[in-house]
Amino acid sequence: MSDQVSSIDAVVTLREVTQDTLWSILNLQVSKEQEQFVASNAISIAQAHYSREAWFKAIYADETPVGFVMLAQDLDGGRYFLWRFMIDARYQRKSYGRKALQLVIEHVKLMPNANEFRLSYHKADGSPQPFYEKLGFRDTGRMLDDEYEMSLRL
Repeated sequence: MSDQVSSIDAVVTLREVTQDTLWSILNLQVSKEQEQFVASNAISIAQAHYSREAWFKAIYADETPVGFVMLAQDLDGGRYFLWRFMIDARYQRKSYGRKALQLVIEHVKLMPNANEFRLSYHKADGSPQPFYEKLGFRDTGRMLDDEYEMSLRL
């Protein structure tokens, strides 16, 4: 496995987290300033193992792990929520996050009764809100606990 991605033109894929890849995914980290916005991958993977609704994948650029994504999927109710999304600080601003989230959106579009994809975010300096808006998400005006909700019509 490479430690460096060769190009911003790298092929971005979503892959299973396996016993062989677990540590490389657990070692991915956002910048210190972004830690307030997303839980660690260790916490996310632990939560996923105790949730029937969790779907999670590692994000790769070519053969390098660069991020992590987790959804809460209510297949019967047709509700899909971006539970966690992170790109390691070393690999941000290379289009990997945008490409990965586009793959996730395509995944959700294929799910039963999918007509909306939701997420939430903290409003603060460095918030991911502008990133999500560029991908078509819009504020709903609703709050989820202490976070603002956004939605993408599918």
